[in-house]
Amino acid sequence: MKNITEKELSEKAKRIKLLILDVDGVLTEGSIILDNDGNEFKSFHVRDGHGIKMLKNAGIEVAIITGRYSKVVERRAKELGITEVYQRCHIKSTAYEHILDKLGISDAETAYIGDDIVDIPLLKRAGLSVAVSDAEEDAKANALMITKNRGGRGAVREVADFLLKSKGLWDEIIREYSET
Repeated sequence: MKNITEKELSEKAKRIKLLILDVDGVLTEGSIILDNDGNEFKSFHVRDGHGIKMLKNAGIEVAIITGRYSKVVERRAKELGITEVYQRCHIKSTAYEHILDKLGISDAETAYIGDDIVDIPLLKRAGLSVAVSDAEEDAKANALMITKNRGGRGAVREVADFLLKSKGLWDEIIREYSET
């Protein structure tokens, strides 16, 4: 992990307009379950999904870039309202650049969560780079922030909450939920 203070992290988080997520090891705990019929199964944490919905409701875009292809990822993205989904991306920086160009967002306005060495180029570029707690060590070394939670076990929600709190939006979110 790069040496940065909590205050500096929070200042970077205030600028974020886009959160980009890896899937396996970030949105899931990293297991890929295949059956004899060729079906693929993934497990997603419900609080990660709720965090994504809160970000989107607050006007923060969310995108997915993953090296694998899975219909399950398409389905989960659709459920969460994520329209920028890039699968089979072996060179993730190409998709990253496309998303930023399409949305008119800069590196400084982008957060990226990854867990492995294939994520290092994006961890180096994003204004707020995050590795999940169980990420590969070289990925962690290139991140500004390391979550307390593991991939697929609340790490995305942890980052969502951090972004919303840093932007001063958390109290209003709590107030809205308390009134319903």
